[in-house]
Amino acid sequence: MSSLEEQIREIEDELKNTKYNKATSLHIGRLKAKIAKLKDEAVARAMKSSGTGEGYSVKKSGDGTVVLVGFPSVGKSTLLNSLTGTKSETAAYAFTTLTVVPGLMEYKGAKIQILDIPGLIAGAAMGKGRGKEVIAVVRTADLIIILGDVFNDRHIDVLVKELYDAGIRINKPQPDITIKKSGMGGVRLNTVGTATLDLDEIRTILAENKIVNADVLIRGNVTQEDFIDAMIGNRRYIPAFVAINKVDLVDDQTRGEIESHLTEQFGQPPIMISAVSGYNITGLKDAIYNHLGFIQIFLKPVGGPADMEEPLIIRKDSTVEDVCNRLHREFVDRFRYAKVWGDSVKHDAQRVGLPHVLADGDILTIVTKL
Repeated sequence: MSSLEEQIREIEDELKNTKYNKATSLHIGRLKAKIAKLKDEAVARAMKSSGTGEGYSVKKSGDGTVVLVGFPSVGKSTLLNSLTGTKSETAAYAFTTLTVVPGLMEYKGAKIQILDIPGLIAGAAMGKGRGKEVIAVVRTADLIIILGDVFNDRHIDVLVKELYDAGIRINKPQPDITIKKSGMGGVRLNTVGTATLDLDEIRTILAENKIVNADVLIRGNVTQEDFIDAMIGNRRYIPAFVAINKVDLVDDQTRGEIESHLTEQFGQPPIMISAVSGYNITGLKDAIYNHLGFIQIFLKPVGGPADMEEPLIIRKDSTVEDVCNRLHREFVDRFRYAKVWGDSVKHDAQRVGLPHVLADGDILTIVTKL
């Protein structure tokens, strides 16, 4: 009997050789669903093949967690040291880092956890190398830095594929799809907006997962891949960007070619750095801070002045309730109202409730029951 990897390859070859049109859309949807199911099974099998390796269980801390993902020897450990001052072992040979090494970067008032993980290799999602442990750590991240160097920039797409195969969707909002299994009635579809998938395609995809009765709600345009991801249900949607290390070792022409190639491939320019010389490390820190979507909130005690020296760092779209939970677990239970000065309200000192969404630079007073 063929292995899972062989079955996946066979179906991928068939998919490549099938031209998409209305007549073949159902067959293509079925093939994509089969591939996704087999890959998910292969990844799950790899994850269960052994326990988590020593050093791979890292407690999240700080205001956000960033994972450095790259091939061995692209300079992840040196970069961690440059960003945080953490002493992660470095050497000029592959696989120096055998466990996850955490470091803390403090920037613009935010405390950001940076994780240096062992280098990924092709096939990591299926468990090759230390893939299963590494992927498990990456799935918990708030931001992924896909790190290459000037000698390995063409391999960035391999890393992206490994993340995709492991169920990690980078720089993509989670599609608004609800699938509720039911006991009878077949598949019923409701849509909000213009739908690109029809009922027959949805039935075909669900059938591959042995779902024949379900209520489906789709908001907005979604692809077959989006629907398959929703059906499987274990995908992680994480922001990411590409950084290229060792730029001080090539000339301006080579550097420009690398930037141009990666910008065309990923739709955004890579951050060009040198972890050894410190070139553009501040630019990298800015990119990390901005991609994490931080905003600053200034707290004002009742009857006192606002503390404008030490802001509270929270994520964009956070609510008053989120701030209460950050400050003390009893604040939500004892909450009466809050007052806000800033862009999120119509007038200064406006009273708001727990669901109020805060904006960058807001001043906040929380009033609780005695």
